[in-house]
Amino acid sequence: MTIEELLKVLEMQEEILQFSHFTHGDAWELGTMIVMEARRRNTPVALKIQMNSGQTIFQYEFDGVTPYTDELADRKLRVVKQMETSSLHLHMLLRQNEESLADMGLDPALYANCGGGFPIRVEDVGVVGAVSVAGVNHVADHDLVVKCISKYLHIDEVPRIRAV
Repeated sequence: MTIEELLKVLEMQEEILQFSHFTHGDAWELGTMIVMEARRRNTPVALKIQMNSGQTIFQYEFDGVTPYTDELADRKLRVVKQMETSSLHLHMLLRQNEESLADMGLDPALYANCGGGFPIRVEDVGVVGAVSVAGVNHVADHDLVVKCISKYLHIDEVPRIRAV
């Protein structure tokens, strides 16, 4: 796929994967679903669901996850909060424009230029929080989140990106 095609898929994902509401209960169910899918894939990850207020309402780290991986999950959350788009979407925009995080005024020590962060967008409200997964591969992290949000929302027809 070209970068332009990837960007279209990423935009479609964010348009399709919107919640009618998002509560702490929703975070628990979605977070548990992501943990179970990561376990099924045998992929140890750090997972966080955080509201825009900064409140972390779900967090799980597999055995062996390093402090670096935990911090990477936080950096992905910051991207979503700042840009209101997935961190993979920002990554692809930067690649397309041959820019860096610093070119956008984002400190690379605080923001991640990779996939795995996805906005929690509530219909008619906007982005209220983010889901972040950090594991082995940033495209696989993004796909894990997209697959689980799709399943949680009972939406079967969501285009996915499995490799870049």
